Amino acid sequence: MSAPTQWRKSSYSGGGEGNDCLEIADLGGRIAIRDSKRLSCASFSIPTPAFTAFVGALRERRGRLT
Repeated sequence: MSAPTQWRKSSYSGGGEGNDCLEIADLGGRIAIRDSKRLSCASFSIPTPAFTAFVGALRERRGRLT
């Protein structure tokens, strides 16, 4: 039997009302993504290298905007 999925919420989400956020979970080779406000809805997953490239592109863009 596999271990339960450990979901992590972004450190940017805060703790109050209205803090919509995505949660991610490492599935070993894939990253699962779900809406933190709609836990009963489906999640989706993408290969870890694609997720890493996506986050890197976001960080690069944020650096250009500040």
